[in-house]
Amino acid sequence: MLASFPDLSVLLVEPSAVQARIIRDQLAGMDVTNVEVVDSGEAALASLRSRPPALTISAFYLPDMTGVELIEAMRADPALTDLPFVLISSETRPQVLNPVRQSGACALLPKPFTPEQLASVLRSATDIIEPHEMLEVDMDLERLRVLLVDDSANARHFIRHVLSNLGIEQFIEAASGVEAVQVLADTTVDLVITDYNMPEMDGRALVEYIRQQSWQSSVPILMVTSESNMSRLAAVEQAGVSAICDKPFETQTIKRLIEQALHGREH
Repeated sequence: MLASFPDLSVLLVEPSAVQARIIRDQLAGMDVTNVEVVDSGEAALASLRSRPPALTISAFYLPDMTGVELIEAMRADPALTDLPFVLISSETRPQVLNPVRQSGACALLPKPFTPEQLASVLRSATDIIEPHEMLEVDMDLERLRVLLVDDSANARHFIRHVLSNLGIEQFIEAASGVEAVQVLADTTVDLVITDYNMPEMDGRALVEYIRQQSWQSSVPILMVTSESNMSRLAAVEQAGVSAICDKPFETQTIKRLIEQALHGREH
């Protein structure tokens, strides 16, 4: 039996009337009936600013902009920056999807998608909208210090938002591996969360530096990345990363990985 989300309000941005009807029917099957449909990015932004929904679901290609441009406009507006955003797309090319993964979207939904995939995405969104779980670790969450390393400010903001919902309060941000090295030189951290693809010093080089040269060589390192090259990811694992998580990620996934990484450090 699929999950039910009767209290979820959704803005659906879809220029195709046929596709909009199909998606609305899928949502209705999960008791999501509070759905407003618009057919362009500008109409979406106008609606978002007047009646912010709990969740925005958008097609990739819109008549006046792309879904990436829509979420970037949302992230640039302080009133909309934390609203969960899901992109629906038939695109599979990494060069097209990577900007979406870096934008702070909470999920990517393939087209076509199954009811199970939609239910999973809605669960992920509701975990962000109505957080109800804290990290379960034998540490004081108020004192836990996390270093976020990502060249995308939107990605850093989204990760910080999710981790704040899990009870973490102290964050240090770095836009590159080079900046992270400078932070680690004189600031103690309990966890490093880093992207892979960054200028100057990528995630693999940062992991290698921490494990081989930093005085904090045992700090847990979680890589949250859109990188799909298996040989590159294997090299990161060999370099000593604690865990690797896809971008975008589900709240429950990153919660579990952080708990495992910190539990390993406690022992």
